[in-house]
Amino acid sequence: TITVNPSAQVNDPADQVRCNNAAVPALTFTTNRTGGTTTYAWTNSNTAIGLGANGTGNLPAFTATNGGTSPISATITVTPTFSNGGQSCSGTPQTFTITVNPSAQVDDPANQVHCTGTAVPALTFTTNRTGGTTTYAWTNNNTSIGLAANGTGNLPAFTATNGGTAPVTATVTVTPTFSNGGQSCSGTPQTFTITVNPSA
Repeated sequence: TITVNPSAQVNDPADQVRCNNAAVPALTFTTNRTGGTTTYAWTNSNTAIGLGANGTGNLPAFTATNGGTSPISATITVTPTFSNGGQSCSGTPQTFTITVNPSAQVDDPANQVHCTGTAVPALTFTTNRTGGTTTYAWTNNNTSIGLAANGTGNLPAFTATNGGTAPVTATVTVTPTFSNGGQSCSGTPQTFTITVNPSA
């Protein structure tokens, strides 16, 4: 008998987008080859994402890492080998990417002090993150200053109010979210205060 093995084959894994510090599950490679055993060897072009440079078998679980300010990507190349009857046959490699988004970030706004009746201008939140979109959600723990309890986007303009006899202070907490590639990543909230003085 003369047995001819097919070339090895591996199904192309889908690209992935993850957040910084996300637990990435193991990835099991698959093939449409039967009648033998298919093994896999893989390489990773960018170990900064938290995955080793190379390995054999399936892609192991790992913790995605990106301490920078923009998304980083690694190209994973998977090479299959089909073995049968003591003969090992290589096949066409497949590549896919793993992109790791950074954690979201918002610059800490300065504390504010206003007089009652003052028209407080809108406050635009800023970030040092690039390569995606940063959105913001904010809460206010003291609505008596004339600002709503919560909102999304930038802090709106409002009229400072204080009908009392002493300054009143509100703490505003801003939580950023970084979005890229269909993945939204939270970040560390920042807080600042708005104090409204009473009329003299």
